[in-house]
Formats: sequence, C-alpha cells, structure tokens
Amino acid sequence: MFTGIITALGTVRNVAPIGGGSDMRLAIAYPPGFVAERLGGAIAPGASVACSGCCLTAVAVEPDTFAADVSAETLARTTLGSWREGSQVNLERPLRIGDELGGHVVSGHVDGLGVVLDAAAENGSTRFRFRVPRDLAPFIAEKGSVAVDGVSLTVNDVADDVFGVNIIPHTRAVTRFATLGAGDTVNIEIDMLARYVARLGAFR
Repeated sequence: MFTGIITALGTVRNVAPIGGGSDMRLAIAYPPGFVAERLGGAIAPGASVACSGCCLTAVAVEPDTFAADVSAETLARTTLGSWREGSQVNLERPLRIGDELGGHVVSGHVDGLGVVLDAAAENGSTRFRFRVPRDLAPFIAEKGSVAVDGVSLTVNDVADDVFGVNIIPHTRAVTRFATLGAGDTVNIEIDMLARYVARLGAFR
C-alpha cells in the first residue's frame, strides 16, 4: 500500500525487452534521499516501489538504481509502455505501519489511462484537467480522491468524463507535473472505497 505522497523523482536509465520482446525490464535511477532511513533504508530485491502510480517489484538493486520487470499486461494498461531512457518517474516507497497517511490509501494498481486536456495558472496554483475512460468516470467524484501518476489529489470539479485538480507549486516542482502538458497520458487509480462501493451495489 502507498499514500500517493511522492518522495522522489527517478529517471529511466535503461529499457530492455525480455520474454521474447513482450515484456520489458526497466532500470530506474533514484536520488540518494530516496533510501534515507526514514523512508525504510536501502531498497532490497523483492521490495515494492510505486513508479508513477504502478506498483513494481525490484528484481535487482545497485547503489543508485533498481531494476523491475514489467509484463505485457502492465505495458498495455499503463504509461510504462511509452517510457524511454530519460523518462521521469514519480517514486514512492510502501507505507509502513506507524507512518503518516498524508494522502489517501493507494494500491499501486492502475485502473486506466487519462489524458491531459490543459493546464492553466489559477491564482497560486495550476489547474489541470484530465479526460478518463467513460467506465472510470463514475468513480471520480468532486472532493473525492484520485491518484494521477501516483500522486494523491483532491478532485475539484467533475463534468462527465473530465475532472480537474489544482496543483500547488511544491507538488509541481517535485513530481512529473512539472513537465506534463496537453495531450500527455497519465496513470489513473480511482479511490479504493469507490471501487468496493460500486462492486457491492452491483449485487443488490
């Protein structure tokens, strides 16, 4: 489990096809602060890391880089299939018992892709608008929570399959939001509570 509070920006160092070319292995470089003691210490093989909202398993670890294998299913349903050497990645370590839950409960299981419609300055923040697949739209509610590329955000407005969020300067500076623009795709994870409420309702 994660909280959607990004603690570092990583960079894709290498992309290598595996599994006959259907899957791929990503090597992601991370800054020294990402393995600080308060964040759980060094990454160990087998550890989970949220990479722009997608929970991946570290299969190999070097002092400033970890490698993760990504299946064809994940590549088809997330933005990871478009990652190249130099791509920036939002990173978060798993939540530990006793840690502060600063965002909301995020599983790292991406539900679908959203598209940035526009980004405009609004007072001291930036208003981003996204379009999501219509099957995800009912799960996104005004003043509810949503994870965009792994970032926990409050939904400020919703209209059909479009929702808007406000990004403060700090969040924009320490995440991929600094480089996002119209037409870019992002990983969307709906609020876990909304998912289960809908599933229960389907059986009534």
